[in-house]
Amino acid sequence: QRTSRTRDMLRLRRVAAHLRPLRASRRYAASSVSSGGEADVLFEEQKGGRNILITLNRPKALNALDASMVAKLTPQYKEWLPITGPKRVIVMKGAGGKAFCAGGDIKAIYDAKMEGKSPKECCGFFNNEYELNQIIGNLPSHLVQVAILNGITMGGGVGLSVHGLFRVATDNTMFAMPETAIGFFCDVGGSYFLPRLPHPALGTYLALTGARLKGPEVAIAGVATHYVPSSNLESLEKDLLAAKIDQVPEILGRYSTPLEEGQLTKDRLNAIERCFRHDTVEEIIAALEKDDEKEWAAQTLKLISRMSPKSLKVVHRQMKEGAEKSFTDCFAMEAVMAERFMERPDFFEGVRALLVDKDKSPKWSPPSLAEVSDDEISAFFK
Repeated sequence: QRTSRTRDMLRLRRVAAHLRPLRASRRYAASSVSSGGEADVLFEEQKGGRNILITLNRPKALNALDASMVAKLTPQYKEWLPITGPKRVIVMKGAGGKAFCAGGDIKAIYDAKMEGKSPKECCGFFNNEYELNQIIGNLPSHLVQVAILNGITMGGGVGLSVHGLFRVATDNTMFAMPETAIGFFCDVGGSYFLPRLPHPALGTYLALTGARLKGPEVAIAGVATHYVPSSNLESLEKDLLAAKIDQVPEILGRYSTPLEEGQLTKDRLNAIERCFRHDTVEEIIAALEKDDEKEWAAQTLKLISRMSPKSLKVVHRQMKEGAEKSFTDCFAMEAVMAERFMERPDFFEGVRALLVDKDKSPKWSPPSLAEVSDDEISAFFK
């Protein structure tokens, strides 16, 4: 009888251990409340206690990633990490249909600065965000993440997705890394993934110009691993959440459709390599000024002219440095870079012009490339 009771107690403990992630998920959904009164991140554990659906749930803010969301996502991922846990497929998507995640909450960082917070204090969000990005990029083999990039995917949304094993673009996807337009740099691991895109110099082009990729272009570029029409997402999600992790590649392959080039043709990729392979931003501009693809080159020069000169030079150096560094070392470098930007005015001026006064006329410091010294750029990497 005592042996039977012991077996019953062991069974109860196993059941309790099995249910613990589900109880935690419900608790997070209840406590992560946005200003609209709804949870800003939803965790839904599927029947059988295995696979997870994560929904970024700030649709009115285009699911922009803020400190509250990071504070809920990070501990939940950590709970799933131990290798003794179940094999899980983690599907991440954005609510509302317009965005996966349109970036980080940079306005909150601007407000912190205006409240007198120090550069180190302003970096608190970045440090926490980078920790989450690295967890996603180093998930053990019993966890497989599939990010559904349906809609706008920029900045912080890229960090949540691009380091995972699978990223699905749709006809609604719009990808960009537009940080040079706000006097910042391509963080969230941009140092690592942008130089490693399969087409030469494409990462440098995307980083400097903030150029947008749409639909199948996101997969052609190598940012997404698969392309699936948005009309099939409901069925895809259902199949993924019912799958074992070794079934995920076959399911994604079955739903994927052939890619149409859009603007990212072979000729365009060749032009990007021709112009953006150079050793300085000034040489890139000179190459664009005399390139045969005159319309594209003129549009690209116009984009570059709007960007912070300091950010352009820092990001160009960042791409070179990141190409030689490990995943972990790239994030260590970015943590230093973020603090250097918090010590200088361009980021706050860029946010002011875009999101505060909304005049879209930032006054960069300094205002020209010629006035940005090599010593000033080197200071961002020390």
